[in-house]
Amino acid sequence: MVSAYAANPDHAPEWYVNIKSAQWQTPKPLEIGSKIAFKAHFLGKELSYVYQITEYIPGERLTMKTADGPFPMETTYTWETTDRNATRMTLRNKGNPAGFSMLFAPFMSLMMKRANSKDLKRIKHILEKQAFNDV
Repeated sequence: MVSAYAANPDHAPEWYVNIKSAQWQTPKPLEIGSKIAFKAHFLGKELSYVYQITEYIPGERLTMKTADGPFPMETTYTWETTDRNATRMTLRNKGNPAGFSMLFAPFMSLMMKRANSKDLKRIKHILEKQAFNDV
């Protein structure tokens, strides 16, 4: 359930703090090569970028890279079942923002880590609430 929800780009604006919209540029379902256009707000700036799915193993791993956007970026989700009723999800972003000085890079890294932490807490809350309502 966690991986199916998180891997669906239509849900991204619900659980990502900074993502405001996601629009499919290729037909559904999600597969390697799929492209999704995102609009986000980060550090006071509006960002528009297109991610292309480069790896997708349902229930295990999803990797996407910018096909178009302000700077090269890669996002990877991994899911690991920890017991019958729990899944550990990791979210990793890496990239080299152009136009930012080297002095700004540590601050940007910290802000990305904070955003990722908020995103993971938010998706956990959403999915636990859904599971509770399904009982």
